[in-house]
Amino acid sequence: MESGHVRGQQHQEQRQEAPRRPWIVGVSGASGTPYAAAVLRGLLDAGESVDLVVSRASRLTLLDETGIAFRDAHWQEDLRNWLARGADGKPDSFDVDAAYVSDVRYWAAGDLAAGPSSGSYPAKGMLIVPASTASVAGVALGLSKDLLQRVASVTLKERRRLVVAVRETPLSGQTLKHMVALDEAGAVVLPASPAFYAGATHIQDLVDFVAGRVLDAAGVPHGLYRRWKGELGGSRKD
Repeated sequence: MESGHVRGQQHQEQRQEAPRRPWIVGVSGASGTPYAAAVLRGLLDAGESVDLVVSRASRLTLLDETGIAFRDAHWQEDLRNWLARGADGKPDSFDVDAAYVSDVRYWAAGDLAAGPSSGSYPAKGMLIVPASTASVAGVALGLSKDLLQRVASVTLKERRRLVVAVRETPLSGQTLKHMVALDEAGAVVLPASPAFYAGATHIQDLVDFVAGRVLDAAGVPHGLYRRWKGELGGSRKD
C-alpha cells in the first residue's frame, strides 16, 4: 500500500505547479464525523488543497463519536488521529502522517476575519459534511453566526459550488423549506443516505459511499465506491 508520506510528497509536487485554491470543508455538529473524515481523505488523495472549519458543536460530536478532542493548538495532531481512524472506531485504519495533511489549513470557527470569510479569498467551493439542521437553517437564512455559516454565504454569493450533506432524520417541514431554499440558491443538497447496490460489506463502505457522492457533486475524482453499471447483481460478483 502506498504510504501517506509518498502520497503527501506527490501532492506537494502537484500543488507547486499552480497557485493554491482549496476546497473548504465545514464540519457542523450533526452526527456523522466519519463522513467528514472520508471526504477529507478523498480530497487529499485526489491532490486537492483543503481549508478546514470545525464548528464548536462538532467538537463535542467528534469527542463523543471518536474520543478525539479537537484542539486549536494541536489541530494537526488531532486531525491526523481523526483521519487515521476507521468508521468502525479502530485507530490507525488509514496511513496518515504529517506529509499527508501538509496542505490542510485550519481556521477557527470563531475567526470571522479568516481568509475564507471574504469573497476575494481563492477557493473552489465548500463542502459541509455533515450538515446539521441548525447549519442548514443558518445558511439558508444568510446568517453568519460563525465562520462556517459565513463561508457558506460567501460561497453562494460568489457562485461557487456548495454541497450540503444533511444528516438528520426525520426532517421537519421547516428544515425541508430551508433545504428547498438552498437548492434554489444554487447549493447541492445531498442527504447522507448510504446505498447498498455497491456491495457494502463493512460500515466503512457505507460511509465511503456518501463521501463519494459528496466528491461527485464537487467534481473531484475518487474510487470510494463501486458505480452502478446497469447490471443487476453486479455488487455480488466480487
